[in-house]
Amino acid sequence: MSSPTHRRVCIAGAGAIGCTLAARLGASGQPVNVLARGRTLTALRENGVRLSDLDGSHHSPVNASDSCAELGEQDLLFICTKAPALAGLLPTLGPLIGPQTVVVPVVNGVPWWYFHGLPGRFAERQVQAVDPDGTLSAALDLQRILGCVVFITAESEAPGVARSDNPHLMILGEPDGQLSERLHWVRALVEQAGIEARATEHIRDPLWTKIIANLSSNPLSVVTGATLEQLYGRADLRGVTAKIIQETLLIAAAYGARITFDPETFMRLGADMGAVRTSMLQDYQHGRPLELAAIGDAVVELAGYQGLSMPVTQDILTLARFRGEQPTTH
Repeated sequence: MSSPTHRRVCIAGAGAIGCTLAARLGASGQPVNVLARGRTLTALRENGVRLSDLDGSHHSPVNASDSCAELGEQDLLFICTKAPALAGLLPTLGPLIGPQTVVVPVVNGVPWWYFHGLPGRFAERQVQAVDPDGTLSAALDLQRILGCVVFITAESEAPGVARSDNPHLMILGEPDGQLSERLHWVRALVEQAGIEARATEHIRDPLWTKIIANLSSNPLSVVTGATLEQLYGRADLRGVTAKIIQETLLIAAAYGARITFDPETFMRLGADMGAVRTSMLQDYQHGRPLELAAIGDAVVELAGYQGLSMPVTQDILTLARFRGEQPTTH
């Protein structure tokens, strides 16, 4: 492995979150490789990556390619694609991954590795909603994975250009709860890039917090077209949002997760994010596939394993799925 100051870092997927990471890492002096394609690849090669956030404007050159073989083996690989793209992407990443490569999936919803490293009756169970045929589990050695929960709200303004108007936070943790050496150096690298980074022995606790945030906002935003400020702030929408939060909190508790926010505080914090469009609403408006399987269906699946139901959540998922199947005029 290369020296701590010269890590080989690659970001697979240059959407809003991938560009945010690439720009912050590049601005810190860390060379960044980016796996991209199409218009985004062209933009990154010609203009580098650009980000506007609370700290100002950041512009950094990156080594962009659509070839894993060209980029070669990495020390650290951030996977920043949407969940629906994983089945097509993961089997192609072999040339980037060596025996010491750390792979950090930066993906919304219930991850396919959720049960990896857990003892008890759910040990190594497969999450059918996100990995129905085992493609993801077979494509990547789960020992390579470092869990990650990202609290970054960002929007793509153009290929290779992102904007984020809220603070950045990433929480990292081993699926088996160890405070490993690789956990500490990845956390330090992210923090050096100006992103608040925390290491935890209980990565599924913040994961459930993010699941609650995603599930209570993303599908409903597709149905309504509402921003976070509206979803959590308007009296007529808050009632629906609160029911989804209550249902998801029950599932989180069934899996032993410790959530530090009560529902009212959760909604206040959501409203305080402002007029932010959820990532799913952005995808809907651009005619892209919706992350309903990872953000919604997988949670309903986990509820079923515990003998629990989520009637309001399932109804909203049904409506969002129907809406996503209709032609958009945007």
